[in-house]
Amino acid sequence: MKKLLVLILALCGYFMIPAQNNPVTDGNARFTLLTPHMVRMEYDSTGKFVDSRSFVAINRDLPAVSFTKKQQGKLLILKTSYLEIRYKTGSGKFTPENLQITYSENPNRKIVWKPGMKNTGNLKGTFRTLDGLNGDTHVDEKAPKEFEPGLISRDGWYVIDDTNNFLFDNSDWSWVQERRNKETDWYFMGYGSNYKTALKEFTVISGKVPLPPRYAFGYWWSRYWNYSDDEIRDLVKKFNQYNIPLDVLVIDMDWHLTDGVSFRKESKKDEFGQPIGWTGYTWNKALFPDPDQLLSWIKENNLKTTLNLHPASGIAPYEEKYAEFANAMKFDTIGHKNIPFEAADKKFMTNLFDIVLNPIRDKGVDFWWLDWQQWPYSKTIAKLSNTWWLNYCFFTEMERQTTKRPMLYHRWGGLGNHRYEVGFSGDMIISWKSLEFQPYFTSTASNVLYGYWSHDLGGHMFGNIPDDLKKIDPEMYTRWMQYGVFSPMFRTHSSKDPRLKKEIWNFTGDYFEALQGAIRLRYDLAPYIYTMARKTYDTGISLCRPMYYDYPESEEAYSLKTEYMFGDDLLVVPVTTPSVNNLSTVKVWLPSGTDWYEWSTGTLLKGGQTLERRFLLNEYPVYVKAGAILPMNTEVKNLQQNNTDLILKVFAAGNYTAKLYEDAGDNNDYQKNACTFTTIQSVKEADGTFKLTVLPREGSFPEMIQKRNMEVQLYGSVMPDKVSLNGVELKYDSENKGNSWGYSGNQLTVNIRAHQVDCSQKTEIKVQFPTQTVDVNGVIGKMSRLKKAVTLFKNNWFDGAPIPGIISSTNQLDVRINYQPTHFEALIRDFNLQYPQIGDIMDSTHVAKSVVSDCRMYLGK
Repeated sequence: MKKLLVLILALCGYFMIPAQNNPVTDGNARFTLLTPHMVRMEYDSTGKFVDSRSFVAINRDLPAVSFTKKQQGKLLILKTSYLEIRYKTGSGKFTPENLQITYSENPNRKIVWKPGMKNTGNLKGTFRTLDGLNGDTHVDEKAPKEFEPGLISRDGWYVIDDTNNFLFDNSDWSWVQERRNKETDWYFMGYGSNYKTALKEFTVISGKVPLPPRYAFGYWWSRYWNYSDDEIRDLVKKFNQYNIPLDVLVIDMDWHLTDGVSFRKESKKDEFGQPIGWTGYTWNKALFPDPDQLLSWIKENNLKTTLNLHPASGIAPYEEKYAEFANAMKFDTIGHKNIPFEAADKKFMTNLFDIVLNPIRDKGVDFWWLDWQQWPYSKTIAKLSNTWWLNYCFFTEMERQTTKRPMLYHRWGGLGNHRYEVGFSGDMIISWKSLEFQPYFTSTASNVLYGYWSHDLGGHMFGNIPDDLKKIDPEMYTRWMQYGVFSPMFRTHSSKDPRLKKEIWNFTGDYFEALQGAIRLRYDLAPYIYTMARKTYDTGISLCRPMYYDYPESEEAYSLKTEYMFGDDLLVVPVTTPSVNNLSTVKVWLPSGTDWYEWSTGTLLKGGQTLERRFLLNEYPVYVKAGAILPMNTEVKNLQQNNTDLILKVFAAGNYTAKLYEDAGDNNDYQKNACTFTTIQSVKEADGTFKLTVLPREGSFPEMIQKRNMEVQLYGSVMPDKVSLNGVELKYDSENKGNSWGYSGNQLTVNIRAHQVDCSQKTEIKVQFPTQTVDVNGVIGKMSRLKKAVTLFKNNWFDGAPIPGIISSTNQLDVRINYQPTHFEALIRDFNLQYPQIGDIMDSTHVAKSVVSDCRMYLGK
């Protein structure tokens, strides 16, 4: 049959091309079918094509693509399952007259591309830095900052022009190599609305997005400040005192000497165009008398350390390693001049690491914060981006020299830099406009696979505003930190300004509680976040991604720019404007195809609608796909180890499948499949019984957890009749002891506890609910709002008599449920009847009408 098919195709002028005949050469033109959606097109008048790896395309040795070749008159026609390439044989350089590509997504949509066509629907990529931006516009400019183009376009195609890009040589530590022939080297990607396919196929030629170490997803404390040894220790003790989780300590550039004596920062610049004092590699002993002991102490406290580097001024004469470095470089030290910095000089960079940086690293520095802000291009290789190349050098050097998982903290250098994350977005102005811009900026960067931007949460510096306004707005900072929970990296930072004290113990009341809750939630979500980060490695789909990846046919996915998906299951709409009467209003689009659970209020909302929702300071607009199962942590201090306790939080119990990913956390063995995946499945059966199954984990890695305590939480649920674990009925136990189940009144959550579960065995939980149940939809939010209203009401109650009993009774629904779980249905029915009356009852008292009006705002009336 196969031979007959080949014969028929041959008779029609088509030929099946074996792998060894891909690429296809036609004179001075060459076509390489890389994937069914992607073709490389080269033209060189000398016929000398490029096979070396480029900065963008590091892998072209790919599995064979099935395609056909046909010579139709003077036309060469190549066809894959999605692309048809037509080239006029022997017609020279590619032009609209001699080259055409047709992409067929389905019979109803065909896309035709010719050279020179504008990509008008491009959905943008990212840009190097947010330095000096207030919102989307630099403070010294009038027009918004322009994005670099991204790989994703509503046109359904994109062309990467690699013609002028640099190449890698084949040395042990691959180094930059200039192209000799720069005529045409294009990569056409056709994908229609299959945006995720485009990103996945880009990783095939350009490399995967590496998985950052697990600790990188925890809280980073950073502040540009003259920290000293004792201040660092006091800071860590304060974090412990307030029980605030922490993973990374960032020490800005005051860690090093700047002129051999002082740590002065002068405004004038040195001969290299960098402010004097920014470059340094010798510890400032006035601030850090014994750096080795401090680094050891930090490590003993289970924290990671990163130091800031501004390398542009080279190696100064006062540096401890100056003489050794000069000798290695054969540099003339007469005149005691700085040894000039040049990233493209392999000898310089090798010595920088071997002589200067690696000895510091080996004392306890876990990774470097590289902060290049000077001349954009190499001084020895024209148009070589210093940012791009420094990212490569620092990341790959760590990859080559240590067993740790490499990580770099720097700026975006251009396409291909997704291989060297994490990104440092820079010094943004503190404003609501900046907060509004960051979510769009972050999710859009996923269009170039740059999915790990790290922002100065809370903003970096004050803008051009009166001095009396230069103080932290606690509401803005709280909302910024809440956004940070659902951003790639969770890091605070600010300029050297004594008014910018972002430690949460400087805040009080609702602000402190909301900030503490945000940090705690980030750590609770770490297993989900890390699982989604592994998915980024596997697929190229970033943790924060635009709505149009999943909903490309919906116009709202493009127009509502601040809304985004955080992993597969969470939809986030950041609060980016000040509240009115303590309530923040956001516009939310909930896509059709599923219902959505509003986490903060416990409200199940129908998909396929746009609506306005209001939130208290301790609430945030996060929407969970109905039925989703989120793997979460119990309380942890950091993310250095896998947690032996696991929570599986279920939203609106239904049919769903989720995964939990785990590995060692800080080595590269995950790339060799030293990792585990655990599948969790849930089913809602016809009689209303809910069944959740945790399947035996797949895979292995050294020191993986063998047994763990597991708690399944059915959030926003009614009280069940019966719960069983592996066929054994569990007892109700409000004290959470042993294998049992309980109920949390304030979160309306069923808590099912399974102790010392064998991870290699199947675990099955069944929950039987009453056939007729009360309505608990939105009750969690109503309880929270009512407590706010009653507190305000009581604080304005000046009558000696007790307040109306119905108010106090209704306000304690959660307590009553905890005391009387068997009365659950009656208590919920009473609450649903009484809640709508509370505002009128308050209005009938002597309490001021303006106060009652504010109470009604909380109550939604």
